[in-house]
Amino acid sequence: MFPLLVLAAVFLLIAVRRVGRFRPAMWQVMCAGAGAVLLSGDIRPAAALAAIDPDVMLFLFGMFAAGQALELSGWVAHAEYEVFKRARTEEGLLLLLVAFMGLGSALLMNDTLAVIGTPVALLLARKHGISSKPLLLALAFSITTGSVMSPIGNPQNLLVAVGGGVPAPFLTFLRYLALPTLLSLAAVFLVVRYFYRGEFGTAELKHSQEPVRDAELARLARVTVWTLGLAVAAKIFLVMADPRLDFSLTWIALAAAAPGLLFSPRRLELLRGIDWGTLAFFAGMFVLTRSAWDTGIFQSLIVRSGAGIAAPGAVMAVSASLSQLISNVPLVALYLPLLKQAGAGTPALMALAAASTFAGNLFILGAASNVIIIQGAERKSGETLTFAEFARAGIPLTLINAIIYWFFLR
Repeated sequence: MFPLLVLAAVFLLIAVRRVGRFRPAMWQVMCAGAGAVLLSGDIRPAAALAAIDPDVMLFLFGMFAAGQALELSGWVAHAEYEVFKRARTEEGLLLLLVAFMGLGSALLMNDTLAVIGTPVALLLARKHGISSKPLLLALAFSITTGSVMSPIGNPQNLLVAVGGGVPAPFLTFLRYLALPTLLSLAAVFLVVRYFYRGEFGTAELKHSQEPVRDAELARLARVTVWTLGLAVAAKIFLVMADPRLDFSLTWIALAAAAPGLLFSPRRLELLRGIDWGTLAFFAGMFVLTRSAWDTGIFQSLIVRSGAGIAAPGAVMAVSASLSQLISNVPLVALYLPLLKQAGAGTPALMALAAASTFAGNLFILGAASNVIIIQGAERKSGETLTFAEFARAGIPLTLINAIIYWFFLR
C-alpha cells in the first residue's frame, strides 16, 4: 500500500506546488516519490532501472535536442509567421493554433508538437498581448486530442496498433476515430474560448516576422525539419507496405537531433539547453508507477469488471480513469493482453486508444505532453499552468470527449 500512498502524495504536491516556503518543481516531486519507494524496498533497484523505458527517454532526448536547434537558431519564431499570419483576430489565432497543432500531432506525435509548440505559443502570446495560459492550454488539449486519430500520433496508439494486431492501422484509425477527433478539436476551441472569453477581443492583429538569429544553425534547423518529415513519411509508408518493415520512433527523434548535435559548433549549448528536468520527471514516473502497479490493486479492479471488460464503454471508463494513476502507456501495455484474451474486437481496441489518449485532457499528469509543455513554459518564460487551471477546463472537455467518442464507438 505504501506506493499508493506515495503516488497520492505526489499528486497532491504537484497540485498545490508548495511545501511551506519551498516551491518544488514537478520533476523534483516525482523523483522524491520514486526515491521513497526505492528506499522503502517496494521496488528493487534492478526493477526500477528496468521500469524506465529507454525508447521513451531516448525519444524525448532526441526531440528536446532537435527543438533546441530550432529555437536557438530563431527558425521556429521566423517560420511561425507563415502559419499564423492568416489569423485576423485573437479568436482566429486560437482557432488556427488548435487546428494546426491538432492535425499536426497526428503525424509528428503529440510529444514532438509539445516540444516545438511551446515556444510558439509563448511567442504568439507575447507578440499579440494575450495571456499565455489559454494558448498553452489550447496547445496541450489540441495535440492530445489530435493524436487520437493516428496510429503514430502517440506511443499508446502505436502499441495498440502493433500489439493489438489492428488491420491496416492507418485506415482503421481514420475510419473509427477521424470524425470524432475533428469534433473533439472543435470542442477544444469552444471550451478554451469559453473559459478565457475575456482574453479574446475583436481588434485586428498586426503580424510581424521574427528575424533568424543564427543563419548557420537555421540551415541545420531546416535540415532537422526535413529529416523529421522524411522519417515520419518513411515510417508511414513502410508500415502501410509491410508492418515488418516498421522501425522505432526513437530513431526518428535521434535522426532529427543529429544535424545540430553532429554539425553545429554550438552543440554543447544545445545539450545544456535540453530540458533535463522533464527527463528526470519521466524516469521517476516510470519507477513510481511501476511500484504502484506491482501492488496488484489496479489489476484486480480491471478483472472485477468481469464480462464487460471488452465492451467499448467499459474500456473507455477503465482507460480514462487508470491513465491518471499509472500513465497511459503502462496502462495500455498492461490492459491490451486482457483485451486480447477476452477476444476484444476492433471497436474495443479503438476505444482503448482513444480513451487512454483523451484522458490526458483531464489532469496535468494524464499525458506526457502536458508535462513537457508546462515545464518548458516555466523554464523558458516563468509562465505556468496550475493543477486547478488545467482541471477547470480539462474536466468538462474530457467529459465532452468521452461522450463524442462513446457515441461513435458504442
